[in-house]
Amino acid sequence: MSTEVRVPTLGESVTEATVATWFKKPGDSVAVDEMLCELETDKVTVEVPSPAEGKLDEIVAKEGETVGVDALLAVIADAGHAGASTEIRERATETPGKATKDDAGSSKPKDDAGSGKTIDVMVPTLGESVSEATVSTWFKKPGDAVEQDEMLCELETDKVSVEVPAPAAGVLGEILAQEGETVQAGGKLATLTTGAGAQPTPAPEGSAATTEAVNQTAPASGKDTEDAPSAKKLMAENNLSRDDVTGTGRDGRVMKDDVMKALSQPKQAAAPKPAPRAPVAADDAGREERVKMTRLRQTIARRLKDAQNNAAMLTTYNEVDMTAVMELRKEYKDLFEKKHGVKLGFMSFFTKACCHALNEVPEVNAEIDGTDVVYKNFVHMGIAVGTPNGLVVPVVRDADQMSFAAIEKRINELGVKARDGKLSMAEMQGGTFTISNGGVYGSLMSSPILNPPQSGILGMHKIQDRPMAIGGQVVIRPMMYLALSYDHRIVDGKGAVTFLVRVKEALEDPRRLLMDL
Repeated sequence: MSTEVRVPTLGESVTEATVATWFKKPGDSVAVDEMLCELETDKVTVEVPSPAEGKLDEIVAKEGETVGVDALLAVIADAGHAGASTEIRERATETPGKATKDDAGSSKPKDDAGSGKTIDVMVPTLGESVSEATVSTWFKKPGDAVEQDEMLCELETDKVSVEVPAPAAGVLGEILAQEGETVQAGGKLATLTTGAGAQPTPAPEGSAATTEAVNQTAPASGKDTEDAPSAKKLMAENNLSRDDVTGTGRDGRVMKDDVMKALSQPKQAAAPKPAPRAPVAADDAGREERVKMTRLRQTIARRLKDAQNNAAMLTTYNEVDMTAVMELRKEYKDLFEKKHGVKLGFMSFFTKACCHALNEVPEVNAEIDGTDVVYKNFVHMGIAVGTPNGLVVPVVRDADQMSFAAIEKRINELGVKARDGKLSMAEMQGGTFTISNGGVYGSLMSSPILNPPQSGILGMHKIQDRPMAIGGQVVIRPMMYLALSYDHRIVDGKGAVTFLVRVKEALEDPRRLLMDL
């Protein structure tokens, strides 16, 4: 008996992940809920627990491979049944001439009277709500010898590229779906012969077939990037050039969603190509280390750059005297912690002050959708958190309805999850405004970048004693610079300044929050 380990649901609009680390190897004993591997998506790290007790029999998706939702990761054999995955793959041989589906989605096998087994190569699971794909490229041709897990072809959906590996070693037989054809999830792509009858068909040296095979098996980095057929059709219908669209698919391929995004936004001037990297001296080259950016870091980079390109971003500044907040916190922090079980920090004061200001200046809590402005009659407060893997922004939902204690508890919970890489997609979506605290790292002044599609973000900074003129006297006060970055397309200068002044007033006299002033 055996149990399949499959990719769990990754979150809204997330259809694929990369296998980052396997904590177990084939043959290892595993317990129920023991961590087997870790997957990395564009935003979060997902741990995959063992669904059953037994021995890890086979790892199907190796480290570094990209997998879709519900794709097969591994097979766990019950105690005393090691080799169950092989049993699954060979089960079809018990009924000659009858095909069954294996755990990777391939039909297996048909007996050909000792001449080998014929396996059907099937369209794999394409992701949530995706039912069809287009055959983009065949890397092999009929008669070619293939190894198990060697790439046979590549499929394109509206959102992602899907590579189809060989389910077993053998010889590629008939290709049933040619390049450019549309196939359904679970459909048949080709046949593969394994066993004694699997003999590659040699092509005469220098023939057209040999040349074609060389071209088809060339590394992906050496061939032109092929955009999704649905994307090309949509670009042609709307008179868009390839340079007008930013591709987010594999190797920069343009997907249908990319074209839709380009159509919904004002046409931008072509961005200059990045300058080539300066030559590196031979002595220095050996001391460099090149590390591929994680998906999270790539997503952060892309989103921040999009915010600069698409929004009319402007920043306004003010400063706040933190004396009242610090004295209030000092007076009640022990009593607060004793009653609520959580420390009284500064973030609850800033969150409440921002909610108060957003109520007066609602456009800072709104977003642009095409030619419409969407006003939010609620506040889902994003709290930017730095982690070892990069910046994430968990969301405190309905912060405007929460007490100081509830806000502190929720921020503490989300902070722990962020540091441990346990945040779910739902906990990072839907924010309407963001607070970023660079002061914890010692920042004295900065201009935060918007978190699209939000229209405002507040930057907190280091509290520093400075001489201030108060009542004709020079006194030392704990001061903090505040920075509000906002989208000038929707927020006017008056609204931005008013918002920042209201935050300042609420922090310098917290009693205003109680009286809604």
